[in-house]
Amino acid sequence: MSAMSGMDHAFDFDAALVACARGERSGLQALYAREAGRMLGVARRIVRRQALAEEAVHDSFVLIWRQAASFDPGRGSGRTWIYAVLRHRALNILRGETRTDLTDDFEPLGLEAPEESPEAAMLRLSESGRLRACLEGLEASRRAAILLAYVNGLTHGELAGRFGVPLGTMKSWIRRTLLSLRECLA
Repeated sequence: MSAMSGMDHAFDFDAALVACARGERSGLQALYAREAGRMLGVARRIVRRQALAEEAVHDSFVLIWRQAASFDPGRGSGRTWIYAVLRHRALNILRGETRTDLTDDFEPLGLEAPEESPEAAMLRLSESGRLRACLEGLEASRRAAILLAYVNGLTHGELAGRFGVPLGTMKSWIRRTLLSLRECLA
């Protein structure tokens, strides 16, 4: 099923959710492979702690698996629905809701999120798009840092370690690169 092929451009979130609703693990695995890294980045921005972000993503995939039948394509896209599940779960964690250990339900599904490379992220952007043109105008290491931060959700500290630079340097790189992108896109 081409909608389940992982990283292709025409990924069909709705079809993956329908597959989940039918109890087909391939639907959940495709969603996980496609979105887990980005969802972790979104969750980290909401809850501000890696462990809580991982918990929010984990719980969200369990909820997506269990509640896929409630997805209604007439009310919005599948991608929007899964990010709404994530947002609600992350906000509930922030509110101090009692956390539930859902590992027993989730681990047997054997899901693992591959990290998307900066180059692969660039290829997903439209060749004629302004963002891609602006990103291509950046120094390669700065472009890679921005893409790793926003596509894979890496923190400043993780980026500093990966690039072998001090934390303050990485924070400056990110801040200046975002300003450059903002000017280019304006």
